[in-house]
Formats: sequence, structure tokens, C-alpha cells
Amino acid sequence: MSDNLTSKEYTPQELKEAFLKMYGGDEASVRLYSSPARINIIGEHIDYNGGKVFPASINRYLYIAIRKRPDTKILYNDARFPGSYEFDVNQTFVYDKANDYANYLNGILSQLKERGFKFDCGFEILMASNIPAGGGISSSSALECGFAYAVIDTFGFDLNRIEIAKLGQMSEHNFMNVKCGIMDQFIIATGKKNHAELLDCNTLEYEYIPLDLGDYRFVVMNTNKVRKLADSKYNERRGQCEEALKILQNNGVKIDALCQLTPADWEKYSTLVADPILNKRARHCIAENQRVIDAASTLKAGNLEELGRLLNASHKSLKEDYEVTGIELDTLAETSQKQEGCLGARMTGAGFGGCAIALVHKDKIDSFISNVQTAYEKAIGYKAGFFVCETGDGVARI
Repeated sequence: MSDNLTSKEYTPQELKEAFLKMYGGDEASVRLYSSPARINIIGEHIDYNGGKVFPASINRYLYIAIRKRPDTKILYNDARFPGSYEFDVNQTFVYDKANDYANYLNGILSQLKERGFKFDCGFEILMASNIPAGGGISSSSALECGFAYAVIDTFGFDLNRIEIAKLGQMSEHNFMNVKCGIMDQFIIATGKKNHAELLDCNTLEYEYIPLDLGDYRFVVMNTNKVRKLADSKYNERRGQCEEALKILQNNGVKIDALCQLTPADWEKYSTLVADPILNKRARHCIAENQRVIDAASTLKAGNLEELGRLLNASHKSLKEDYEVTGIELDTLAETSQKQEGCLGARMTGAGFGGCAIALVHKDKIDSFISNVQTAYEKAIGYKAGFFVCETGDGVARI
């Protein structure tokens, strides 16, 4: 089975050993935490439009080893990437491009301080991620939520899992200047093995739905084209949706978010949004929200063929109406859809590179990967990465 998503898989024990080699001291004082990646089965680019989403946390993890220090220093290190970052627990944290991944961690600390939490000492961290960076399965949210959970648990701060999700989102908004929705942080903080989560991003009401796929598995396909959310057209798309919403509201449509409209409502009101680009953006959001509702009931009924059809329709909408796919994701999804044993495929995540997912019969996975890889390499010029995923639990102490 091909999997070139990561070079070396770190185990928690290996990380603990590397931590002691780097920082010294005894094993008993080191705490270990895991934070999962996620796939979004369906419901893309609607979490910031008041829609419902349908993610699952998966068994790819970022691991964090942490220990309190006797002084006020904060030390960050990563087992995969060279370079140390040093800060002081009493300083005011500000975004600095030179701080690279440390910005995600400092963003969490800045939000904790803003909420009045006080640190009585510093701490040291060593991390190792088995999640591909910039791959569209939420490596940055896994980092934020895993770090937040580790710090909160280590220092005994009283914050529940939903608050941890909000903390991650506020860090993105206020520190990283990415106006993301809350889906990624929410599923990583609250995920549950063998379940997907139907989440209403407007109210944060959620329902665990058993993810019983029978003889089928989700295959994650990485374009290996790294994209950074903040540098992509993510904020532009969000702005276009806000513009479409404002037009509808100014014309007397009483809604707070685009996804409060049903497809039947959109039939009535679509002519109010005359700009063709804004019209397409809104149409995607409203149709995608309905697809999420349909996917959840389809899964409950065990109708995997219909789930596959919904995945295909979602990708088409993201390509044509929301325009966030690109040749790499289209090649993966559209080639997958033609393979024997594949019920459906779509991009997952923000798009512009990153990952796609396909629902594939377990007996056809090897031929599926081989065929899609061949077509992808021919079209794009380099290989994609593939792995079969299972569900996993949300952030946890090991």
C-alpha cells in the first residue's frame, strides 16, 4: 500500500525518549498527548456560513510531550524540523512570520492569557506529527487543539472540549488573521472513534452518528501540493459569501447566515443576487448544506451508494460553483469516481491543493490506488500520497 505522506512514523514512546535526550530529567515528569487529523466527509466551505458539516477524527496523530520548568522559559522543539524557539511565559505574544509553527502555539497562549489564565512557571515541548502539513486534513488545527489541551491539562486550567475548539478558532482569527470556521477545531477536540459528527456550526449543537461503512473504507489522497490557508483565496471566498448574504438581507430576506436557506428558498431568492460570481458562491453553500443533511440520514439508513453520489455532487459544486479545487484535486477526484469499487470521491478541506477522499471497497483498494496514482502522475508530473484511514478519538492524554 502506497503511503508517502510522511517520512517516518513517530510513536509516543519514541517521542518521549527523544524528549529526555533533548531536555534531560526523569521520565515520570513528562506528559504525552495525542491530537488527531480529520476528514470532512461532506460539507465544505459552509462552516463559516452557518451550515452543518459532517467530519470525523481519524487515526493520524500529532503527539506532544510537555513538562513544566522551574523557571519562566518556554521552549518549543519539533522532532521533524530543526530549530528551537524560546519565549518567556510573562511576555506579550505577537505574530511574527519568523516564528513559523510557534505562532500557532503562541496564539493559543495569547488567548488563554486574554481569558485571565495565569502561568506559574514555564514549560518545554517536543512535538512530532504524523499528519501531512498543508495537506487539507487539518494539521494546523491538530497542532492548536493538541497544544491547548496539553497546556490546559498540565496547568490545571478549567476549560472543556468545546472551549478548546473555540480557543483554537479565536487564535486563528485574532493571532493568525485567518477567518476560519470552527469545524476543524471542533472535531479534533470532541471526536469519537467509530463515529462521524453532524455539527451545526451556527449553534454548535452536534450529534454523533455511527460511521458503519461495512466493506468500504475511506482512502485519503494527498495531492502533495502544499498550500497555506492564510495565503490562499480562503478569506476572499468568505468575503464573497458575506457580500451575497448582505444583498439578500438588504432585500428583506430574514436570515443571519446563507445556510439558513433551503434549496427551495434559493429558487425563490436567487435572482436577488445578480452578480454571477456571488450567485454561484451562495448556490454552493445552500446546496452543500442540504447534501450534509442528506448524507447523515443516508448513513443512518446504511445507503452507501447514495452517500457516494452525494460525495460526487459535492466535488462538482466545489469545482464549478465555489471554484476551490484546481487540476490536482480534480484529477484525483474525477479519476477516483471512474474506478471499479469506488462509490464516490471529493476534495476535503479548504481546497487549492491538499487532500481528497474516496469511498472504496476494501477488496479494490490496491488496484484503486495503483490506477489513480498512474493517472495522477501522468497528468501532474509527480506522485500523490495515499492512505486508508479509520476513525480515531479526539485530543487525549496518553
